[in-house]
Amino acid sequence: MMPIDQLVIAPIVIPAIVAPLTLLAMRRRRRVGMALSLAGCGAMLVAALALFGIAQDDAIRAYPLGGWPAPFGIVLVLDRLSAMMLVVAAVLALVVMLHAVVTTVDRKGWHFHPMFHFQLLGLNGAFLTGDLFNLFVFFEVLLIASYGLMLHGQGAARLKAGVTYVIVNIVGSALFLIALGLLYGLTGTLNMADLARRISLLGAEDQGLIRLAGLLLLTVFALKAAVVPLHLWLPRTYAATTPVIAALFAIMTKVGVYAMIRTVPLLFGDSAGAAAWVPAPWLLPAAAVTAIVGFAGVPAARAMREQAAFAILGSTGTVLLAVSCWTQETTAAALFYLVHATYAGAALFLVADATSRRRGQYGDAIVPSPRFAGQQALGLLFLAATIAATGLPPLSGFVAKLFILQTTFPTKAWVAIWATVLCTTLVGVVGFARCGSALFWKAPAGDADPIASVERSGIEFAAPSALIALLVLLMLGAGWATTQTQAAAAQIYAPQRYILAVLGGEPS
Repeated sequence: MMPIDQLVIAPIVIPAIVAPLTLLAMRRRRRVGMALSLAGCGAMLVAALALFGIAQDDAIRAYPLGGWPAPFGIVLVLDRLSAMMLVVAAVLALVVMLHAVVTTVDRKGWHFHPMFHFQLLGLNGAFLTGDLFNLFVFFEVLLIASYGLMLHGQGAARLKAGVTYVIVNIVGSALFLIALGLLYGLTGTLNMADLARRISLLGAEDQGLIRLAGLLLLTVFALKAAVVPLHLWLPRTYAATTPVIAALFAIMTKVGVYAMIRTVPLLFGDSAGAAAWVPAPWLLPAAAVTAIVGFAGVPAARAMREQAAFAILGSTGTVLLAVSCWTQETTAAALFYLVHATYAGAALFLVADATSRRRGQYGDAIVPSPRFAGQQALGLLFLAATIAATGLPPLSGFVAKLFILQTTFPTKAWVAIWATVLCTTLVGVVGFARCGSALFWKAPAGDADPIASVERSGIEFAAPSALIALLVLLMLGAGWATTQTQAAAAQIYAPQRYILAVLGGEPS
C-alpha cells in the first residue's frame, strides 16, 4: 500500500501513465483504450478524495521529488487548497469523460484520450507544485494538451479560434518567463516558500523591480483567468470548440484564479515591503468589468455555447470580486463560489451539447424551432443549469453569492461589489430567460412538423444531470462546504506555516 507521503504524487503519476497507454491502445483496441481512460479518471478521483481526507488534519505536507530537499529540488505541496482543487478537477474530468464516451465525441479523433489525460496532468501539477518554474512547466503541459483538445473534431471555425488561442498563450508564456527571470535574478530561487522568505529581506534598491516582477506575474495569471481586457480569446475559443471540451475548460480560467490565491498572500503579503499586495489597486475594477462584460454577453449571445462562454467569463469576474479584497473571509467565499461556478459552467455546455444533437439543422442557435425529442427534459436541465449559473435559489449559487455579499460588506468597496453582483445577476436572468423561452418553452408554429433526428438515448442527459445533482449536494452541504473553504483560507493567510512545512526549521 502506498505510504501517505508518497500518495501526494499520485494525481500526477496516474494521468502521466494513462495518457501513453491510451495512445498505444486506441488504434487497435478502441474499447480497451476507452476503458483505460475511464479507469484513469476513476483512479484520479479516488486519489484526490484520499488526499482531501488526509488534508483534513490541517497539516501542510511537502513531498520532495528524488529526496532533494527544498529549495534545491522539486517539491510538491499538499494543503487544503490544493486538495480541494484536485477533487474539483477529478470530479469534473470523470463526468466529462463519461459524457464524451456515451455521445461518441471521443471517436472524432485518435488522440482525444491521451490529450485529455495530459490536460489533467497539467492541471494536477499546477495545483500541487511548490515551485514557480514548475508552475510554468505544468501550465505549458495543460496548454499544449488544450490546443489539441480545442481542435478535436476539426472545422474552420475551430482552427481560426485555435490560432488566436495559441498566440495569446504564447505571449502569456513569454511574460511568465520574464517574470520568473526577474524573480530569480533578485532572489536566486523560484521555490515559492523560499521566495516568500527572500522577498521579505530585499533592500530598498530592489523594491521597484520586485513590484514589476509581481505585476508581470499577476498579469500572466489574469490572462489565464481571462480578466478584462485580457479576455477576448475566451468567448471565441469556448464557443468554437466541442461543447464537451468546453465543459472541461470550465476549470481553466479557475486555474488562473487559483494561481493568484496561491501566490499573492504568500509572496506579496504583508511581509513583502513595498511590493505588498501589488495587484490591490487594479484587480477590483478589472474583476467588476469582467463580471459586467461576461453577464452582458449572456443576453447578447446568438448560441447556447456562446452564452455559456460568457457565463464562464462572468463567473470568473464574480470570483475575483471577492478575491480582490484579500481577506481571509472573502477568500473563503471566493473558493466556495469557484467550486460552484466550475460545475455550473460545465453543466451549461453539456446541456448545449445535448440540445444541439436533437435540434438538427438548428443546432444550439437561440432561435425558435419546431419541437424536438427530449425537449421537456432538456428544458428542465437548462432551467436548473441557468438557475445555478445566475445564483438564484434553491441551488448552491445562491448561497455562494450570499457568502460573497456577507464577507465583502465590511470592506471599503462593498457598494461597488454588491452593485456588480446584484446587477449582473439580473442581466444573467434576463438573458437566460430569453434563451429558454426561444428554445424550450415558446410554442412552435401550428403547421411546423417536429424535427426528425437520429434516435438518441436518454443516457446523454446523465452527465449534465450529475453536475446539477452535485450543485444540489453542495447546497445541502453548504455548512460543511463553507467550513472547508474557511479552513483553506486560514491556511492561505498563514504563510509562515507554508514556509515552515516546505523549508523546515524556524520561519523567519
